Amino acid sequence: MRKTKEKAGVGKGARVAENGLPVVHRRAAGIDVGATFHVVAVGAESDPEPVRSFQSFTGDLHRLADWLVALGVTTVAMESTGVYWIPVFEILEARGLEVLLVNASHVKNVPGRKSDFNDAQWIQRLHEHGLLRGSFRPSDEVAVLRAYVRHRARLVELAASSVQHMQKALMQMNVQLHHVVSDITGATGMKIVRAIVAGERDPAVLAASRNERCKSSEEEICAALTGNYRSEHVFALQQALELYDVYLAKTRACDAKIEEALQALHRPIRLPAGDPEAKQAPEQALVGRKEAKRGRRKHQAPRKNKHDPAFDIARVVATLLGVDLTQIHGFGPNVVLLLIAECGTDMSRWATVKHFTSWLTLAPGCKISGGKVLSSKTRRSANRAAHALRMAAVSVGKTSTALGAFYRRLGARVGKAKAVIATARKLAVLFYNTLRYGVSYVDPGASAYEERYRQRSVDNLRRRARGLGFELVTAPSPEGVS
Repeated sequence: MRKTKEKAGVGKGARVAENGLPVVHRRAAGIDVGATFHVVAVGAESDPEPVRSFQSFTGDLHRLADWLVALGVTTVAMESTGVYWIPVFEILEARGLEVLLVNASHVKNVPGRKSDFNDAQWIQRLHEHGLLRGSFRPSDEVAVLRAYVRHRARLVELAASSVQHMQKALMQMNVQLHHVVSDITGATGMKIVRAIVAGERDPAVLAASRNERCKSSEEEICAALTGNYRSEHVFALQQALELYDVYLAKTRACDAKIEEALQALHRPIRLPAGDPEAKQAPEQALVGRKEAKRGRRKHQAPRKNKHDPAFDIARVVATLLGVDLTQIHGFGPNVVLLLIAECGTDMSRWATVKHFTSWLTLAPGCKISGGKVLSSKTRRSANRAAHALRMAAVSVGKTSTALGAFYRRLGARVGKAKAVIATARKLAVLFYNTLRYGVSYVDPGASAYEERYRQRSVDNLRRRARGLGFELVTAPSPEGVS
């Protein structure tokens, strides 16, 4: 049995274990999550058998929860192992326990003592002393939305795979449809594919399905549709087309669930817009009335894609949040939906915007030893929100906006890869400040950004010149040169 003792100066009523560390959570448990069974450890003073194993069946999980509640356990820590932790997490949380989902890299055991029982005891001991931090876990409403959005993304991927199978079958028949239409799932392409599956083989009849907006002529399409229509390839085309239709139908059904989940979200109360944290994003400073009108004219709504959700995401999200996030360049409706599903609507879960960008792994790393910086690279991460922000950064880098000018200037200096991460971080700051503080975003334009950058460079030169005892004087422009 582990010995504990009182120690003055640690805190009133605080316990100190024999290792000298204060006991922060008196009733803490640790769980080593597995695929077929889970090992649970509690304090040695709580039960004569402090480490027990439970099967992963639902009945055993309820017995696990009953055991912890009977012992008076109030908080539990577990590793985020695959998806096996989800049932345990949900059942324990429903029982009123505080459950911490911990990054596996934060609970590595001492080498040479690797076993499930030792891992569970190690997690319990670290949690007992308050040495573990829980990962971000959204509210139940946001978790529901996140599940639907992730499932929809998987359906879209499967639909895209079916399109590839259709194109392969057409190529095997030497039907060069993809050379005469930009997208075989467009109006012209789908009419021709469905006609081929229905049994039509005459190229002239198939080419007559050409849409009036198709750039290729009917003669070009007719020449491309002259092929070798073997039965096995037509059968593969039919199967791929049926799967494509099924995935599209399932995607529309998922869109209805996403709309319901969005309407069920509760928007938290925002802090005042004048909060000093909101001043960290210079692109969000309000400009004059003329510049604001010009910025609104420059902003164009993204084109509607056939794979976009059936409902108006921008309208539903703007009604929910009270702000239009699509006004931020690079933030289309799909990006906004994914960010809300992954991050939620309550930005107060992160103390500052720096905590938020660090969670997204968009902030520089920190590896310092002996006063020397070993590495400042960003960490590797599979964060879907960070991936969406990086993709948005690439698209915004092609625009004539302040963010686009920042991306191009930084890309020329340090490379495209670092410019993507830096621009994605700026977009994350805009997202955080807009949601938490209600700061309006108005793009000052690329020319305004370049002018501000030039002025900052001149000010830095003047400051350095004064330090050397000189005064920097800007030469007047020659006559006739503006």
